[in-house]
Amino acid sequence: MHPPDLKPSDRAEEIAIFRATILGPVMLRDLAHGQLANELRILSEARYRPPGATSTRTYQVPTLERWLYAYRARGLAGLRPEPRSDRGFAQELSEELRELLLDIRREHPSASVSLILDTLTEEGYFEKSKVSEPTVRRLFAAAGLPRRAKRGEGGTKTRLRWQAEHPGALWHGDVCHVTTCKVAGKLTPIRIHGMLDDASRYVVALEAHTTEKEVDMLGMLVDALRRWGKPDALYLDNGSTYRGDVLKTACARLEITLLHAKPYDPQARGKMERFWRTLRDGLLNYLDDVASLAEINRQLHAFLDKRYHVRPHSSLLGKSPAKVYATRGVGEGAIDEAAFRVALTERTRRHVSGDNVISFDGIAYELDQGFLAGKNVTVAQCFVTPDEPPWVEHEGKRLVLRVLDPIKNARRKRPPRVEEAKPTRRTGFNPPTALLGTPKKEDPGSEGGAQ
Repeated sequence: MHPPDLKPSDRAEEIAIFRATILGPVMLRDLAHGQLANELRILSEARYRPPGATSTRTYQVPTLERWLYAYRARGLAGLRPEPRSDRGFAQELSEELRELLLDIRREHPSASVSLILDTLTEEGYFEKSKVSEPTVRRLFAAAGLPRRAKRGEGGTKTRLRWQAEHPGALWHGDVCHVTTCKVAGKLTPIRIHGMLDDASRYVVALEAHTTEKEVDMLGMLVDALRRWGKPDALYLDNGSTYRGDVLKTACARLEITLLHAKPYDPQARGKMERFWRTLRDGLLNYLDDVASLAEINRQLHAFLDKRYHVRPHSSLLGKSPAKVYATRGVGEGAIDEAAFRVALTERTRRHVSGDNVISFDGIAYELDQGFLAGKNVTVAQCFVTPDEPPWVEHEGKRLVLRVLDPIKNARRKRPPRVEEAKPTRRTGFNPPTALLGTPKKEDPGSEGGAQ
């Protein structure tokens, strides 16, 4: 007669029997506290092979002690492992991907489970066949995130989550303040200027400065427009950085719609605020003592390229900002250099002093044209090339401005003060001849002259 084929009824009972086997030497013995501690220490030094495992391992004294008291209280049932609180919630997925699923549901409460899984599968995060829709639904239900149909709420106005239709339709611009960073050992306030594409969350520009001036933002904007082409619209804060006439004029010339958020409404800037939070958590909070602004800018670009742009974004149904922005057509919104110069050339009136000096942006320049002394002239400056000095436009000519050098002027030849005479042609104007009624001679060289 063969012995009965008695096996554990399930995996939990198999593990309970395994644990009971380990505790066998101390289960029924009445040991003093010191003796029990010594026996458990001996057991903790031995190696055991858990059911289904391919290698041996040890167990700590606190674990063995917990098992022993559980067995004394409930017998073999006390040694059964407790079921996982998240059992059935996509155990084959990493914790990061489970959090991504939950973030997607929070960002898109109306998206169906099928759409979410299809999108993540297409992005290559997992095979859809390995994660069932009921499992994901249970995950959402346990987190209190049921699907909500997209429909109007009626009643008074509410804030709605919105997004531009396609990459390049709308860029956000803003400034983030950093007050705890040292540059070359000196505590320096840092201003991070940034621009973010609404539809893709792709950061098209990010630069560190020590000031929050319009010229800082304009230089960054020019670089972004050169690299990525122009957006249909810019959505900016109400600060003075974004209210200047240069920006307003340039956007009008480039046919970019300029929009400003309502004052005292930070929620309207939510996408940019969310990016600043990500940047602080991932980089800015760890800036300590850096050698220069250039080093900060290198770290900013590395953060974008290696972390932010390539990681899945919950608002994009798990796609990365780089992948979504790449769907914008090649060359779309491109601007040539001539259009740049026309759009970003500022003209203003300035007074020329008696010694031919013009003050512009706090810098003293001088003209060679002495006849303009004491007059008002038009001074032009192009922000496309910020290192290029301004110039004077006079009667269709471009006149050079040089930075004033009083010491050099002490040895320099003085320019003429009288404007160069313009060439004239003979008109035949003769009052005495007109009094005598003498007929005007025809110019022999002209048409209809003497035959």
